[in-house]
Amino acid sequence: MSGSNSSNPAAKPGDLDHPLGLTVHSLPEPREAALADEQRTRRGRWKMLAVMLVCAAPVVASYFTYYVVRPEGRRNYGELIEPQRPLPPVTATTLDGQPVALPTLHGQWLLVSVAGGGCDAVCERHLYLQRQLREGLGKDKERLDWVWLVDDAVPVRDALQSAVQQATVLRMDRAQLAQWLAPAAGRQLSDHLYVVDPMGHWMMRFPPGQDTDSAARVRRDLERLMRGSAGWDKPGRP
Repeated sequence: MSGSNSSNPAAKPGDLDHPLGLTVHSLPEPREAALADEQRTRRGRWKMLAVMLVCAAPVVASYFTYYVVRPEGRRNYGELIEPQRPLPPVTATTLDGQPVALPTLHGQWLLVSVAGGGCDAVCERHLYLQRQLREGLGKDKERLDWVWLVDDAVPVRDALQSAVQQATVLRMDRAQLAQWLAPAAGRQLSDHLYVVDPMGHWMMRFPPGQDTDSAARVRRDLERLMRGSAGWDKPGRP
C-alpha cells in the first residue's frame, strides 16, 4: 500500500545507529606476532636441549665419576690414567698368526695382562685372576673381555692355550705396546692388570699384588665401573 510504513515496528531507535550489529576485533601488530613466534621457537629449543641432556646424563655421570673425581675421594684401588690413551692403530696377531687390528677390540670393557709366551708364575696368576674376576661379575661378565697380550715370539704351551680359550690372546710388538700401556715407576708392564673402557681408552692400572685382599679390591673397582656405565654400555660389540 502506498501509505503503509515498511519499517519494523519492534525495532528500537538505538538499533538504527549500528544496523549490522558486528563486533570488530583488532588484528595483532606484526611486531607482536614476530615476538610470539620467537618465544615459541625458544621454548622448543629448550625442550629439545632438555631431552638431549636426559639421554646423555648416564654417560656424563659415569665418566665424571671415574674421570674427574680423584681416587682419594673414591678410595679406588686402581690408578686412573690421565690423559687416557686410545687403542693404537696397530695390528696384532692371534697365536695361529691371524692378523687382528687392535682398535677392533673396542666396544667392550677389557681387563688386560701383558707377559711373554713362556708365562711365568706371575703371568699364570694374572690369567687366573682375570678369568675369576670376569666370572665374579655375574650378569655383567658379558660386558668385559679378558685379554692377554703376548709381547714376544715364545710359543705358548698347549696346556696354557687350553686354559685361555675364553680369553682374547694376541701377540703384539713390545715396542708398540710400550707406546700405549705403561707401568708404574720402577715396575714392568707384566706387573699390572690394565682396564680399557668400551670406547677404546686405557683408563685404569691396578697395582701389583697377588693376595686375596688385592683381588677383592680389584673386583670392587670393576663392579663400580659396571654399575657406573650400566646406563649406556651393553654386552657385545656394535
